[in-house]
Amino acid sequence: MKVNESNEKITISLEGRINTNNAEQWEKDITEVVAAHPGAKVEFDAEDLEYISSAGLRVLMRVRKSVGEKMDIQNVSADIYNIFMTTGFNELYNLKKKIREISVDGCPLIGAGGFGKVYRIDEETIAKIYNEGVPREFVESEKESSKNAFILGIPTAISYDVIKCGNSYGTVYEMLNARTVAQIIDEDPTKLQQMAYMMASKLKEFHQIEVPESSGFEDKKDGLKKWVDKMEPVLTAEEIQKIRDFIDSIPDRRTFLHGDYNSKNIMVQNGELQLIDVGDAAYGHPVFDVAMLMLAYIILPNSPGRKDEMRRSLLGFDPALAQNVWGVMCGTYFGIQSPEEIGSITQRMMPLVYLYIAYQGVASGRSTPEILADKVVRPQLIPLLDAGVNLPLDF
Repeated sequence: MKVNESNEKITISLEGRINTNNAEQWEKDITEVVAAHPGAKVEFDAEDLEYISSAGLRVLMRVRKSVGEKMDIQNVSADIYNIFMTTGFNELYNLKKKIREISVDGCPLIGAGGFGKVYRIDEETIAKIYNEGVPREFVESEKESSKNAFILGIPTAISYDVIKCGNSYGTVYEMLNARTVAQIIDEDPTKLQQMAYMMASKLKEFHQIEVPESSGFEDKKDGLKKWVDKMEPVLTAEEIQKIRDFIDSIPDRRTFLHGDYNSKNIMVQNGELQLIDVGDAAYGHPVFDVAMLMLAYIILPNSPGRKDEMRRSLLGFDPALAQNVWGVMCGTYFGIQSPEEIGSITQRMMPLVYLYIAYQGVASGRSTPEILADKVVRPQLIPLLDAGVNLPLDF
């Protein structure tokens, strides 16, 4: 029996065939390992398990009872998974199917974001490969968010498989003859107005959806408040209170929020928009999604110090077009036309946009609270809060 110890976690490999002939020895060996590591998290790896009989299942049942909590069984093959599901073992253990491995060598890159890249595998399939170091649990949670959004009526591409690519995890989607909005704009800039109008109209539709309490989504304000807690060691009590008051001033809503609505996360399939990334979905006031649009199309493309290649990589198309995308989307969403009205909305959104920049920097791990306090919160956010800039909240 193989046993692997790592970071106070004990992984016991289940191998071969576990049946009446060897179940007693398996139980003895497992019990000894568990007793020798008090307080450690124990899990099983079933990658090399060929068969398990009722005698073997009873061994695992007694181990689960002695440990006193639900345990993980990793790399479960399809056949073993069916045995576990049929016997109700999914109620006793967290079952994780064996992950299929793929390669994206030679596959065209069709999108990239903060957490990974999207590749076209074949005519019917795309794969989102997360950055190395993003844990499987995070990938599984995004897959669950997609399912929850789909149930609410959001046109979300459902991932039907969690995969591994080298040292990274990923998800696979069935998307026949689909391209991202960013690709379409990049290939034919004359379609910018049409694509931006479609995106804004669809976002407006999403914001008519009320999220029930059973949805599993988080209140966006709660997520921001957790960020504030992380900033407490590097900001003054007065600064922290100003930020908390600002967040509290945004009215509570149960409106569906995408959380990262941009042209690289949206596919066009048969003339319809399909979302491929809803990992940041939540509920709250629609102003949160509108702020993310500004962050994507006004702030990031114009950040000082970014090279043109980086700006293009962030957007997926010519950075010179970004402000036009925001103008069309803002005008469509709010039903306004004049540059003055769009400019007013843009200026009034700034406090929330800078709050998002600091929040995203910590959440993504791309920066630290200390750096964000000195580079974003104090020079940008706090002065806007002191000036009393009022968010557009009447929608």
